[in-house]
Amino acid sequence: MVKAVNFIRHLRQPAAPTKAGQLRQLLYAPELSFLMEAHNALSAKLVEEAGFGGIWASGLSMSAALGVRDSNEASWTQILEVLEFMSDATTGPILVDGDTGYGNFNNVRRLVKKLSQRDIAGVCLEDKLFPKTNSFIGEGQPLADIDEFCGKIKAGKDSQLDDQFCVIARVEALISGWGLEEALRRAEAYHDAGADAVLIHSKKKSPDEIFAFMREWGQRAPVVIVPTMYYTTPTQRFRDEKISTVIWANHGLRAAITAMRETYHEILEAESLMELEGRIASVRDIFDLAGNQELSQAEKRYLPQDADRPGAIVLAASRGAALGELTADQPKCMVDVRGRPLLHRLVSTLREGGIRDIAVVRGYQKDKIDLPSVATYDNDDYETTGELHSLARAADRLTGPSVITYGDILFRRYHLDNLLDTPGDIVVVADAYWQKRDVAREHRVSDLVQCSRPFTGDYLADEAPVHLEEIGDHLPPTHTHGEWVGLVKLSAAGAEMVKTALAAMADGAEGLGRKGMPDLMNHLIRQGHKPRVVYVTGHWLDVDDAFDLANARNFL
Repeated sequence: MVKAVNFIRHLRQPAAPTKAGQLRQLLYAPELSFLMEAHNALSAKLVEEAGFGGIWASGLSMSAALGVRDSNEASWTQILEVLEFMSDATTGPILVDGDTGYGNFNNVRRLVKKLSQRDIAGVCLEDKLFPKTNSFIGEGQPLADIDEFCGKIKAGKDSQLDDQFCVIARVEALISGWGLEEALRRAEAYHDAGADAVLIHSKKKSPDEIFAFMREWGQRAPVVIVPTMYYTTPTQRFRDEKISTVIWANHGLRAAITAMRETYHEILEAESLMELEGRIASVRDIFDLAGNQELSQAEKRYLPQDADRPGAIVLAASRGAALGELTADQPKCMVDVRGRPLLHRLVSTLREGGIRDIAVVRGYQKDKIDLPSVATYDNDDYETTGELHSLARAADRLTGPSVITYGDILFRRYHLDNLLDTPGDIVVVADAYWQKRDVAREHRVSDLVQCSRPFTGDYLADEAPVHLEEIGDHLPPTHTHGEWVGLVKLSAAGAEMVKTALAAMADGAEGLGRKGMPDLMNHLIRQGHKPRVVYVTGHWLDVDDAFDLANARNFL
């Protein structure tokens, strides 16, 4: 009976809106909404990444990206192929600039059906003649017969496969100089024919004729605008006039042209990439946008796996109160560092090192940590517990080779490579240049380490194994050989040692409490284990406060 009741409750839960439903919600929402232009799958992903509620698939931009004019020189099937990639790459709604519908009512029927099959949310049809000419070219362009255009709208609505699919009628009367009365007459006819919204267009530098239309229109249906020419108008005025949706129509493409043109000229003149490389998106960023992480997870699921490949546990439960307002509504690990959250950068470094099986222990504002293909564990007692309590939450991951790392650190990839290549059941990374960090940070570093011998800088001498003897914040300088980076590798045997130590410490009189990873290392040393040390000389940092955050941005 319980199973039956739960099944019924599941059936009664409202389904998430389709992409078309999402667009309809934007159009009919009481607040002003925004659509941002995209012209291919990559730009569509960037629009979604930026946080826009929907995407405007611009006819001008898609044509330009294909190297042709915005005069229906690209066929509707070529545009459809671009749209399919855009839809597959994103989760939000796409409104397509459908020009005049690529022909008569019959072409519109087939267009809408094919758009619906590709999960496109809506189409905007303009009342001009096929083949169209861009609205900003020339004067007095001829308009379609009203009745003929109303037939296109009806054909589109009759052909949609999703009841929420939106057909928006774009009125070009103001653009063509036919005046406000004609614009209102056409908008009313199109609305009566079934248009879900009206796009009223103008190429004047003032929004006066748009606002005059709004006052006469009287909210009979949602109104969409494209303020490309009257861009100096404060957005609040659009809200005051009860406009539904603003389309930023071509600015992604225009920005890309500017950036590429400058980059190409710079490379040509410099004949070098040295000054440019740090200022542009990394190749890794392209991989992330293309979804390489998902492919890595698919490989793990469908291809034979190397049993010796380590997994990783990232300890990221703390808030990071020293960062102030930056962590008021997000954990420290999600603070933006040059366009990407700190945790995303750390996970990318782990993946580049061949680590695919990654888990993050969350705590403060845990819902803000939701990375694709990364397992999560929750330490809901993060305010009263420490790192070991977080690690214990993910102890079931310690079944083989493992890497444990703090969630607020950045390090060069070769540090991870050296760590993974160093033999030993327990291997930690220590910075031999800790005193330079101490001065640079303007306050005392933490997690100082005493080792079996100091770093010498002599390649041959430093080949001999170095072992950890103690970690502590108050080691005297004469006994301090470095600072623990917050990164440790365990063999399968080392993982069992750590699990045993966690259990013993949890059963002790004090329990795990607020104990941290240094306490675990010291416990292991007292039990007779000899963690091995990999010395590094800088090229890493942790982010605890605003000073560290500024360094992190420079670090990248």
